[in-house]
Amino acid sequence: MTTEVLVHAISTLRRRTRLLVAFLLALAIAVPVIGMATTQASAAAAPKPCDVYASGGTPCEAAYSSTRAMFASYNGPLYQIQRASDNSTLNIGLESTGGVVDSAPQVSFCSGTTCTITQLYDQTSNANNLPVSPGKSCSGCSNGLSGPGPNGSDIAANAMALPVTIGGQPAYGVLVNNIGTGYRNNAVKNVPTGSQPEGEYMMTSSMLTTGACCFDFGSAETNDSDDGNATMNAIYYGTACWTGGCTGSGPWVGGDLENGMYFSNNGPNPSNITSETGSFVSAWEKNNGTTNFTLKFGNGQSGGLTTSYSGALPNGYNPMKVQPSIELGTGGDNSTMGKGEFFEGAVTAGFPSDATENAVQSNLTAAGYANNNTTFKTSTSVISLHAHANGKYVDAANSSTSLIADATSVGTAETFDMFTNTDGTVNLRAHSDNEWVTAENNGAAPLIANRGSAGPWETFYLIHNSDGSVSFRAYNNEQIVTAENAGASSLIANRTAIGPWEEFDLTTH
Repeated sequence: MTTEVLVHAISTLRRRTRLLVAFLLALAIAVPVIGMATTQASAAAAPKPCDVYASGGTPCEAAYSSTRAMFASYNGPLYQIQRASDNSTLNIGLESTGGVVDSAPQVSFCSGTTCTITQLYDQTSNANNLPVSPGKSCSGCSNGLSGPGPNGSDIAANAMALPVTIGGQPAYGVLVNNIGTGYRNNAVKNVPTGSQPEGEYMMTSSMLTTGACCFDFGSAETNDSDDGNATMNAIYYGTACWTGGCTGSGPWVGGDLENGMYFSNNGPNPSNITSETGSFVSAWEKNNGTTNFTLKFGNGQSGGLTTSYSGALPNGYNPMKVQPSIELGTGGDNSTMGKGEFFEGAVTAGFPSDATENAVQSNLTAAGYANNNTTFKTSTSVISLHAHANGKYVDAANSSTSLIADATSVGTAETFDMFTNTDGTVNLRAHSDNEWVTAENNGAAPLIANRGSAGPWETFYLIHNSDGSVSFRAYNNEQIVTAENAGASSLIANRTAIGPWEEFDLTTH
């Protein structure tokens, strides 16, 4: 071989070697990129509850969460908070698309002041956001119950009061604890109405529940009023046995279908399910509008679902007459005594299959909810009330005689159980007849112990006066209880200021 030919061969070999090396290097680079892209696509595509519902043919028409995305593709805000120091607001969003909440900005924003959750954002394209409920303040809502906010509206939840973790990251739930905490949208779009099939779920907890009306999530009336049987379809979670005949102490998942929270078509819970509890509880209701409603519950951290009822609607509820409104925290007529915890929930079009709901339950347990350690203090004491107006004790003689300060000593009729609630309000139950004291006729009539359960009229704020005495302000009309006519007349909640007639010495037995 000549020198020229040898040089050409070596040159050709070098070029081919460089090309081979370049190809192998490109391949080496390309393989990790392909692998990384595949991993990222897989993470981005991890389904969330509303993706699962959509794949089952029952898409979410409203979806809310204070902890995470409800769609794998969602990257918008979860909720809005407002701080008391300057009334400025901040939207709280996600750490990443389809991920969990980024709560660090909230902690910084609320440092040194208090914050409330003023709006929950709908993660569907319908923009069915949930602001604070208008209560009685909205146009056409005069038949509803008044909330404690301006003009009878409701109030917002404390944004920092319910810390938890999800997927190991800090988050905050919606705590419905103070009377009148509620959210509502009375003009939602594309949700089921009338007798159209509808599905619902929410993540809640038995750490805080109540037997008063009503901690609800779901469809309600558009006028914040009781429009009759079947005009709402919401999940109820609590201990209220509206129809009587329940077994155990609860709480239970029920359907608030208006004028009744139903754990079955006849009302009571199944006798073999005495309670449905957990620091995280998934609650489920679906209603085909004519022949069936189904109730389920599950542990929000592990396991599957239990069907507590599936069958006919109650008498008078076929067909359903659902309206385009969604609520959280109150009853359909804005009943404000409900208490509970909310982390996420959705309303779907159609009647979800069991397979779909099982898949959503698996999605919930995989989300990693944990560390719900917030506790709520309640107390019970036996008391008597000594009126400053005349120096006599308040007497509840029986269920047909109004309370009056006319006793000179303490006996059964002058003794009450006082229940102090988690929000500081109190209820009084008379020992004479074991009935609850009520500010009759929304405070327009004298107090009387004749109620079988405690609701807004039976709830009072306990005021501690500077001289050591106490006064009572009726929740529903915001008036002070007075020993009228220097104690010669029955007690009534009709005063706007505290004087001697409105002061009582509280004796604990």
